[in-house]
Amino acid sequence: MSMNMTITVVAIATALAVGLIANHLRRRRLTDDDDDEASVSDLISPLETLAVLLVAFVIVVAAESYGAAATAVQAEASRVDQLYEVADYAPEPQRERLQASAVCYSRAIRAAEWPLMAEGGAKSPVASVWSTDFRKHFKELAHKGDATFSLLVEADDERSKARQTRISEASPAIPSFVYWFMVVALAATVGAFAFGLPRRRGPSHFILLCVLAALFTGSLLLIEDIDTPFSGRIRITNEAMRETAEDISEDFATDHPTSTLPCDAGGKRTAT
Repeated sequence: MSMNMTITVVAIATALAVGLIANHLRRRRLTDDDDDEASVSDLISPLETLAVLLVAFVIVVAAESYGAAATAVQAEASRVDQLYEVADYAPEPQRERLQASAVCYSRAIRAAEWPLMAEGGAKSPVASVWSTDFRKHFKELAHKGDATFSLLVEADDERSKARQTRISEASPAIPSFVYWFMVVALAATVGAFAFGLPRRRGPSHFILLCVLAALFTGSLLLIEDIDTPFSGRIRITNEAMRETAEDISEDFATDHPTSTLPCDAGGKRTAT
């Protein structure tokens, strides 16, 4: 559990405990609590509305960011595979060089750039070497006037956009200030509910209060998790790129049985 998650759980639990203690002390001093019950309820209602709306809004923002990251990961893997297949129609030696670069790029993304996603996202120079190679080979095809040039450039452009989206979505979409404001609002709501428990309360009141606190805490932990799509418990894996790397590596071995890839299994260049 991350530090943010730990602080969140402690904040809600503390608010619940403080609210119950304050409720107990308040009840000991009451003689006629009818008007008091009404005033407490009136104060809690707008606080509850604010907390629920805030959670709903933040969950939507975090979910959209998570969805965009997942879509970008699939799109990037698909475009690398497409680039390899389109390169099959290019003339030699560009055909072999482009396909080799595609294989090495997919390996570098999986081995070198993916670990950076858990740290907030950054481009790995190991992978960027191969995307630079793409453009170099495209220029050679452009000079030849090859028909595959435009198709390759289009596939590479979509790959580049998907990569950039994946990297940008690795950073939290929700500012820290907004998240902690939400924690304070939910903690205050739980504390207010505990403080406003009726004088004649039974086990059901405590059970429902604990369920409410658990749901609020779960919502906060869920938001924290999906707002870091590449490092949380429900993180996005590199399975799509792994499958692409394995697939086009096998294709390269079949298409160019006498050639050696210019990179190792991690995508690092081994030959010029």
